[in-house]
Formats: sequence, C-alpha cells, structure tokens
Amino acid sequence: MSASFDGFPVAALDFYDDLEVDNTKAFWEKHKAVYDEAVKAPMSALCAALEPEFGSAKIFRPYRDVRFAKDKTPYKTHQGAFVRVGEATGWYVEVSPRGIRTGAGFYEASGPRLAAFRQAVAHDRFGPGLERVLATLEKQGFEIGGDRLKTSPRGYDADHPRIELLRHRSLTAGHPLGFEPVIHTPELLELVRTDWQRLRPLVDWVAEHVRV
Repeated sequence: MSASFDGFPVAALDFYDDLEVDNTKAFWEKHKAVYDEAVKAPMSALCAALEPEFGSAKIFRPYRDVRFAKDKTPYKTHQGAFVRVGEATGWYVEVSPRGIRTGAGFYEASGPRLAAFRQAVAHDRFGPGLERVLATLEKQGFEIGGDRLKTSPRGYDADHPRIELLRHRSLTAGHPLGFEPVIHTPELLELVRTDWQRLRPLVDWVAEHVRV
C-alpha cells in the first residue's frame, strides 16, 4: 500500500532554499536523505492519491541536463510531477523554495500541433470557448502564461479578435499556493485536487484541439 499523504514538511522548502545557495554534488550527497524523505516521498504519496481520478504521474528526475546549458549547476531547485494526457499536455504540481504551485496546459507544440492550436483559436466556436475557460480560471486565481510571439503569427491579421491567444506557442494556467500553512498538512491533497478539477476544461480543450 502507498503511504498516506501528510503534506510537504518544512524541511522540503528548507532543502531547496539551501540547494539554491549550494548547488553542488557534495551538498546533494550530504542531504540526499532529506530529499528522499521530505520531497520525493511526499510527492509520490500525493501523486498516488490523485492517480485514481487523473492518471499516473511522472515524478521528474532531480538532475539537470547540462550538456548544452550555460548553467552547469547539476540539480533542479524544484521537484515537479506531471500527469500526461497528450503530447506535452497535462496537469502539473511542484514544490520549490517558493512553496507549492499547481498548473496545467501544454508546454510545447511542434509545427503541426501549433498550427492545429491556432486553427482552433481562430475558429468561431472553439476559440471563444477557450476564452471562456481562461476567463473562468483567471477569476479563480490562476495565472495564464506560456511562451508567446512578440508579433502576429504568419497568416493571421494583427486585428484578429483573439490575436493575443494566437501569439501563444505554449499555454498554461498556474496557481501558486505559496507558503500557506496548509501545504504542510494532509489538506493540501484536496487543494491540489480542486485546482486540477478546475483545470480540466483547459486540459480537455488542449487534448482535443492541439493534436494532429
């Protein structure tokens, strides 16, 4: 049986605070037990509790891929988990020095998938439907983000009524829960569950339209 979820201990946030200051193999090896007990174990328990409703989550590796990066620090300063429902599409939860954050959407789109996204945004029914979904999420406290072009995408007029959405190359909605005391308690599970339920219309829209 999976361990029950009891929240993320204060030690998880302290661990990442310290890792940002000393991102070295020596620090990691000395404090790996803290990572395993205060970060990885609670994240695994949280994902297991959410799995029956949302699906199996991937808990990301803590190691950075530094082969082509200017920043050669070896470890990520956050721990994320992702439930995939489509290519680069799904739900997300993260613990970091900034606390807990939930989110969903799509974080990357190939040329054909990006074209499909823009066609759906420009559609007279699908585009307004996405606008309504995002407006509701904003009212619920979510921050709409994603990588965007500074100019209009090729083939679309600058005065298109949804030009701001058409500029997106990725589209996400995130909700920072921060350092609220509840993140250290079992009640965090229901906050994440509620956020993911609220994000389902966005996930469903993307899964339906951002595909080829």
